[in-house]
Amino acid sequence: MNAKVIMQERLHYLGGPYKDYCGRAEYDDEARLFHGEVIGTQDVVTFQATNWDDLGRAFRESVDDYLAFCKESGQPAEKPFSGKFVTRIAPEVHKKISILAEAAGKSLNQLVCECLEQMVKTASVVCPPDDLVPMELPKPQKKAKRAAPSKRAKSRQREHA
Repeated sequence: MNAKVIMQERLHYLGGPYKDYCGRAEYDDEARLFHGEVIGTQDVVTFQATNWDDLGRAFRESVDDYLAFCKESGQPAEKPFSGKFVTRIAPEVHKKISILAEAAGKSLNQLVCECLEQMVKTASVVCPPDDLVPMELPKPQKKAKRAAPSKRAKSRQREHA
């Protein structure tokens, strides 16, 4: 029901789906705690745990507490997204997608909506599946050192200098 991922020497947690919610957390070395939040909602729902084993339980309890609070207060469990968002892109990209939209006989909004819908349809993972196994990401490989130039190559370099 969760995944442990080591990224740039930081411990990250991805949890869920649990009751259609997913969570993510990051370990804070100074506080010696995992601090997490439920993602995919505009409401602020957080959780924390002191160790890896308690993190999944804390995430699920936080979701349950949130749903109970919403029910008791008569508020909907998740604030709906408006369907509008502002994004900033490079002017060159803006120009290119405007030309693409016009060439396709569409508005810029239609083109961007279609692209985003296609991206969501083809996304392999929106929220991690239930049975992910804890894993470590491979460490970035160091750049290979260049081999020292041979005596022949050095003499060619001197000839061209």
